[in-house]
Amino acid sequence: MTASAAPSGSLNLAPPNPAPPPVVIPEGRAWLAEQLVPEDWTIPLSDAVLSEIETLRQAIREQPLPLVLRQPGEFEAPQLADLMKRAKAILDEGCGFCVLDRLPISDEAVDEWVACFWVLSQWIGRTVAQKWDGTMLYEVTDTGKPFGYGVRGSHTNVELVFHTDNAFGVQVPEYVGLLCRNPAPEGGVSRFCSLYSVHNRMVEQHPGLLERLHRPMLFDRQKEHAPDAPRTAWAPFFVWNGKRLMARANVMLVRKGYEVAELPLDPELSDALDAVEVLANAPELWVEVPLERGQVQFLNNHELGHYRSQFTDSSDPRLKRHLYRTWHRESGARTYDG
Repeated sequence: MTASAAPSGSLNLAPPNPAPPPVVIPEGRAWLAEQLVPEDWTIPLSDAVLSEIETLRQAIREQPLPLVLRQPGEFEAPQLADLMKRAKAILDEGCGFCVLDRLPISDEAVDEWVACFWVLSQWIGRTVAQKWDGTMLYEVTDTGKPFGYGVRGSHTNVELVFHTDNAFGVQVPEYVGLLCRNPAPEGGVSRFCSLYSVHNRMVEQHPGLLERLHRPMLFDRQKEHAPDAPRTAWAPFFVWNGKRLMARANVMLVRKGYEVAELPLDPELSDALDAVEVLANAPELWVEVPLERGQVQFLNNHELGHYRSQFTDSSDPRLKRHLYRTWHRESGARTYDG
């Protein structure tokens, strides 16, 4: 497997000596929809855990502190800590995503509930910036702007095909967390697929095209960089380290990357992107998991593809689809590029 030189003006993120892609990745991480049941990803919050969370919320109210300074070590919550260890195990060794069901959030105390989410999310991993300006807690809601260069899909109501967050990033977040304040009245439904399963289908059906996905390509950086920095990144879609898969999965941002760079998409890559998109959308590869008010969702962002359907928002601004997001990564600095 060889990597061509990075195009002039792009940020080179290609690993220098990537491992060759495996023939077939063993089952376990490569699940199919029929192999999962809701109990595999749903974690109910017991009365004892909810009591600890309420104590945490009261402490947050009585002892104000900037959100980003809040840490789990401030609070006594042993049962919540054990529950979050279970959640982390599902992300690392289970189906790769989980849903905590659920926080009893109220609009009059929403900032306190968001702070609780911020605290418990840190049991999953270290929180890091989600924008170049250092934004740590990101709000996912439709701003009304059209999806395009400099406007992230999370700030629109468009369909977001199977992808990993920050696929173009210098340091791709390992985990993503979401707290749902309001779901959309119609649409906005989440789906998940194992990228190991997508990879295995590519081995079986398109081995030559899979090899192209292990070589670098251009990604649109969505204007999340310094004003004079490269507007595109040069990196492979899939990286295999000999043990686990790490994906920069975002077909739309690859296509946009070539548009931004004003370069033609090579036919082999175009066919590979088409193939991986078709496979990821095969019904037997994904499960649909609506995210409801108060529920908290975590996912493994290196190994799992996630999808959001287009949605129609409420005409009442107070009921607009609104989620709060965290990114988690242990490598690099806590800055956006790490």
